[in-house]
Amino acid sequence: MKNEIVTLAQELHDGIAQDLVGLGFSVDNAISHSKDTETRKELRVIRFAISEEIEKVRVEIHRLRNLSPNQGLSTPDFSYQLTQIFNEVLRNVIQHSKATSLSITIADNGIGGAKEIEGSFGLLGIKERVHLLRGETLIESDQNGTKIAIHIPLDKNDTSTNSR
Repeated sequence: MKNEIVTLAQELHDGIAQDLVGLGFSVDNAISHSKDTETRKELRVIRFAISEEIEKVRVEIHRLRNLSPNQGLSTPDFSYQLTQIFNEVLRNVIQHSKATSLSITIADNGIGGAKEIEGSFGLLGIKERVHLLRGETLIESDQNGTKIAIHIPLDKNDTSTNSR
């Protein structure tokens, strides 16, 4: 079973992942040669979506490769399952809810200490992505845990929020 899983991970890496990377380079090339601002903007949205898909494939490759020999595919991976849950919830909100805004709050009861650190891009990346979507981010962290709240407007006429 482990050999089959490793083979699947290799095929994902050498096939789909590499194809997506090549597609991303093609879009980058189109962006650099386009003189039309609106076209470049639309191509950047496509490029961002391709990058997200590449990351999804990489996560799957790592998940497959990190399975222990007796773990098999049936044991749930906590982070993977949460990611899939959030992706489906968000997809439903964007495609079906007719909502005009989205608010998400995640809170834990850990030791706190979440803060932006030079050379570390996790929290900064969250803020940048929310800002890209014209949203707001609130991060509170103390000895009782961390709370991250985001609020994003869902303007259905804005392709940046409904084309992914």
